[in-house]
Amino acid sequence: MCLILLPACRMSGSGATATPSLTATATQVETAAAQSITSSPTPLALSGGLAAAVRDVAEQVKPAVVQVTNEVALNQLNPSNTVPAGVGSGIIYDAQGHILTNNHVVEGAQKLVVSLPDGRSFPATLVGRDPRTDVAVIQISGDNLPVAELGDSSQLQVGDWVVAIGNALALPGGPTVTAGVVSALGRSIPEPSSSGGAGPFLFDLIQTDAAINPGNSGGPLVDLQGQVVGLNTLGGGQTSSGVQTQGIGFAVSIATAKEIAAQLVQTGQAIHPYVGIGYVPLNPSIAAQLGINQTQGIVLGQVVSGSPADQAGLQVNDVITAVDGQQLVGESDFALIVSRHKPGDTITLTVLRDSQQLSVQLTLGEAPSP
Repeated sequence: MCLILLPACRMSGSGATATPSLTATATQVETAAAQSITSSPTPLALSGGLAAAVRDVAEQVKPAVVQVTNEVALNQLNPSNTVPAGVGSGIIYDAQGHILTNNHVVEGAQKLVVSLPDGRSFPATLVGRDPRTDVAVIQISGDNLPVAELGDSSQLQVGDWVVAIGNALALPGGPTVTAGVVSALGRSIPEPSSSGGAGPFLFDLIQTDAAINPGNSGGPLVDLQGQVVGLNTLGGGQTSSGVQTQGIGFAVSIATAKEIAAQLVQTGQAIHPYVGIGYVPLNPSIAAQLGINQTQGIVLGQVVSGSPADQAGLQVNDVITAVDGQQLVGESDFALIVSRHKPGDTITLTVLRDSQQLSVQLTLGEAPSP
């Protein structure tokens, strides 16, 4: 069964678009979250219980959670006459007015308007966006801007409480708050594409059961220390067989978002290494079909002609079990390891082909524009 994913932007007007993925459509996420109640460090308001901790986190972070309105021209003859085409969320993360949000929140905008919970509104400029990770940075100019603290998503564990804050359904009254737990880590999901089918392959996602609704895309997923650990991005809708999902939402890890944001602020674009393969995680069923005993790794379903993978001699049905000696265990491991390299770097792949183990040297290219 395929999961139907929904982007969490609220789309409206003539510029509205639906973003399907897999068997899917996209919708901006409102996820509720708060990091688990652990003994050290002590979460905010722990002595008052979980409800008090979530309330304190909300009071601390909400002032920096903004509504991002994507406006497009009503018609091409008068491009200055714009109308709202979608609404999402964002988080102010420094005193210079830089705001983290999702690429799909700002994509196609001819004008961006940012509204703060304190009633102020600002025009925003696009600093840069990266469709491959669904991360974007925009900027506003203003005095006494509230700022949220970015945390360390690598410290998250399954079962940790998290809080999601964002402009669900673009309802009046400012950002809303939901709470839940980290359901899984290191998820990999094809994002819905505005043109239909699957879009970029997002990796290292945080899965949460916090509520994710249209309008929450780009809003923060926060731990109980009040630190941003993710950007709410996708919400589960229905499976391909029409079964309604419950409590499944995804957030881009802040580790990924921070790295991409730094590139966008510095150069206006993000550079990604390129292998040139399509793959699925190895599982016992596929392993049995291939006649191998290995159960961890990735199986190549496509090798792009002329790509670094093609030049290195990789073939369809090859099984990659390790990169630079690091075993592939989780579904995001391959993408994560490769993402830590730069175009031009050479990596060593451990490959199973017809039950024979090979060592393949591959020089990474630069990913083409999506």
